[in-house]
Amino acid sequence: MRRLRVVAVSVAVLATGVAGCSAPPAPPVTPDPVTVTPTIDPARIAPPEPVVPVVWPLTGVATAEVVSRPAVAVKIENTNIARPQSGLESADMVWETIVEFEVSRFVAVFHSQMPDEIGPIRSVRPMDPLIASPLKGLIVFSGGQQGILNLIYSSSLQPISHDAGAAGLYRVGFRSAPHNVYGSLASFLSQADANHIAPPVQQFAIAMRPTLASAPRAGTPATTLAYHLSGQSNPSWTWDATTGTWLRSEGSSAAMAASGARLSAVNVVSITAPHPGTVFGAQNGAVVPTYDLIGEGDAVVATAGMVIPGRWRKASQDEPMQLFGADGLPLLLAPGNTWVELIPAGTGSLAIS
Repeated sequence: MRRLRVVAVSVAVLATGVAGCSAPPAPPVTPDPVTVTPTIDPARIAPPEPVVPVVWPLTGVATAEVVSRPAVAVKIENTNIARPQSGLESADMVWETIVEFEVSRFVAVFHSQMPDEIGPIRSVRPMDPLIASPLKGLIVFSGGQQGILNLIYSSSLQPISHDAGAAGLYRVGFRSAPHNVYGSLASFLSQADANHIAPPVQQFAIAMRPTLASAPRAGTPATTLAYHLSGQSNPSWTWDATTGTWLRSEGSSAAMAASGARLSAVNVVSITAPHPGTVFGAQNGAVVPTYDLIGEGDAVVATAGMVIPGRWRKASQDEPMQLFGADGLPLLLAPGNTWVELIPAGTGSLAIS
């Protein structure tokens, strides 16, 4: 037994000695990093940024470049003796209003096209700054009574008045006064001051493509828009699929420009608004009316042989009028020119067939 203990102790001492003399453990080996490029499914690659086309702000029509010039709003007469007018077929927008004696008068807005001659040009009315102030450009007219002129001169527009001796306005020999004041858009543009040289902002919302306009997408078919604006003004518009436009008539007669072109519009917008009298008077005690265009009211948009009802809203004189559908979303016009028919609430009407 003594011998066995000695042997066991010897073995233990030998094991301890061997362990004490062995090499320290090797440090762990860290492999070199390997970069793996993932394979990306081409279908999952982000699409390129969309290309936003350059368009004229008042028509939405594509162009290589928007010329840096202001919009020019011109007061155009629309009595029988004033027709056919010069330049109306080139306007980006035309607003039709009813003034004293129940006659129609236009605010024609030019920006993308600048015809050589415009006329006949007549005097301003109280609704004109409400219509044209959002353009922040020029307003051209033959004159006006002092109280109404004060409204124009206190607005965000630059007035260009024949009665004040502005250049570019002249009388022609083929019409009698006061229906013979005409003008040159090029001359008006040359008079723009530093505060009125910028292009206008978009007024109504315009779709990028005709098929995206609100009336063609969600409206109902129509062939004729017949207006009763006053006892003296009953214009109508008929859809013409050949030209893709609404064709204007004055009563039963086709509405023509002096150039021989038929007056037409891609979009016809109907705005119903109060048409109250003002403190301004006219001949024989007639009251000069205006339109209450700050607020909201009923609207109808006609595009591509289709119509859609909606609401108009205008927050202030300097803010553009906006159009909304029943869903609360903006009504989109098609690219092209627009005529706006201001229907006197309570006395005017629109019949759609």
